[in-house]
Amino acid sequence: MENPIDNYWKLKLESVKQRLEGNRFEVYIADSSEEAKNIALKTIIPPLGAKTLSWGGSVSFVSTGLFHALKDNPDFEVINTFDQSLSPEQKFELRRRSLMADLFITGTNAITEEGQLVNLDMIGNRVAAIMWGPKTVLLIVGRNKICPNIEDAMCRVKNYAAPVNCMKLDKKTPCAKAGFCHDCSSPDRICNYWTITEKSFEKGRIKIILVNEALGF
Repeated sequence: MENPIDNYWKLKLESVKQRLEGNRFEVYIADSSEEAKNIALKTIIPPLGAKTLSWGGSVSFVSTGLFHALKDNPDFEVINTFDQSLSPEQKFELRRRSLMADLFITGTNAITEEGQLVNLDMIGNRVAAIMWGPKTVLLIVGRNKICPNIEDAMCRVKNYAAPVNCMKLDKKTPCAKAGFCHDCSSPDRICNYWTITEKSFEKGRIKIILVNEALGF
């Protein structure tokens, strides 16, 4: 067989897609970051009629180019919570406003082969928006986020995603130095709010693009 690795991931992504759809998520598969961006811009977003748009922290969202394609889009009232020119108080207020956006875009820390989303958040705005508030949520998810089950997903988040995020953000946490979770009490701790999303209560409200690439942490 030619390209067995590509074939493996196509089968894996299709299996996860079917499980997610069984849990009432709307799911797309993209072969690349560029295709993921195009699916979002051409297939998912136009029919929504969204007037307000925001997002939560997600390296995957930015790395596809979708953030840069949308951040100055005149077709939307953009609530840009990534604006580094703002004070912490202003960013906090934007995060509150983003919970009522028509469309909220972010990623997930992990996704199980059973079709569940597993997330651990610092402030809680990202996981809150996934659960309730925005009319539509779009998640960009690389194949590296797939885990066999919830236990493995939580281990991935604690001992990989969280330490790497702390390193990226220059947080003064033990995991940023050691590379694994210490269940710390640091003021900079980013591991505060666990959520496990079993299903989308409103069918199709949460839309997911599974990308056949490693994206984000």
